[in-house]
Amino acid sequence: MNMLKVGDKAPEFSVVDESSNPRTSEALKGSPYIVFFYPRASTPGCTAEACSLRDGYLLLKDKGYEIFGVSEDNPKKQLAFKEKYQFQYPLLADTEHQLIKGFGVWGPKKFMGKEYDGLHRTTFVINAEGIITHVIDKVNTKDHANQLLELIG
Repeated sequence: MNMLKVGDKAPEFSVVDESSNPRTSEALKGSPYIVFFYPRASTPGCTAEACSLRDGYLLLKDKGYEIFGVSEDNPKKQLAFKEKYQFQYPLLADTEHQLIKGFGVWGPKKFMGKEYDGLHRTTFVINAEGIITHVIDKVNTKDHANQLLELIG
């Protein structure tokens, strides 16, 4: 796993969101944004994290940030997740792992003694120039919005 770090340029991308609408890095040029990667929609940790960002959405938006959730779930599953918990931000369906591999968040994991490859829960803060300013690899799922707000001031 070769995860991007602070100072790296965020990769260019073109993926679809929960409604199968295209979302591109080109459309984000000149705007700061937050990308949070989560392993699977509707699982307890991912739900806690996404709901924390939902609850802190306006505060993050007031700081000028767009927010995007990313997992390898398909658009249908992402849409059900978004509708159930009323997320205000898009959920990107990275079924081809374009963003996941581009940000370097796919790699070996361990769970209950088993090793496997999977998506690592990680959040990236990207400035208006497309440069990564913060990386959170130890996500506090229940208080992630405040974790981000403390970092970005």
